[in-house]
Amino acid sequence: MARLSDLKPRYRVFMQTYRYRSVDFGEGARLEKPLSQARFAAITTAGFYLPDQPPFDESVRGGDYSYRLIPREADVSTLRHSHRSDAFDHTGIETDPNVALPLDRLRELAADGIIGEVAPRHVSFMGSITAPGRLVRYSAPEAARLLERDQVDVALLVPV
Repeated sequence: MARLSDLKPRYRVFMQTYRYRSVDFGEGARLEKPLSQARFAAITTAGFYLPDQPPFDESVRGGDYSYRLIPREADVSTLRHSHRSDAFDHTGIETDPNVALPLDRLRELAADGIIGEVAPRHVSFMGSITAPGRLVRYSAPEAARLLERDQVDVALLVPV
């Protein structure tokens, strides 16, 4: 894990002065069925998108709050990313996108009967959104409604 002292000076100052939001998520949901019967979706903040989708707009002040839907059958090796932050080494997610969007692993778990099934679509957001108001108000609830329509039982959040 990185320490504050490991960061570039501009990021260190940003992290020390940023007004972090506090959100009460409550107790959350309880899974009412065995994992072997549950439908799983992955949500990442890696800024992944498919070749036929537009990249995330790195020029949006405060961060691009849109999202991209990644279908269950997507070949993760074709995913591209446009994560705006240079505060971390992107090599891992470039080498193996499953690090941040584990679709291959979910498909393996479903094939082995450990989980019930992989949802028909997954969600990719841009990370490092410094002004998350529009994300919290619009994009995240919309994406959650889509996953709810897909009857997702478990959403695996993979922050980057």
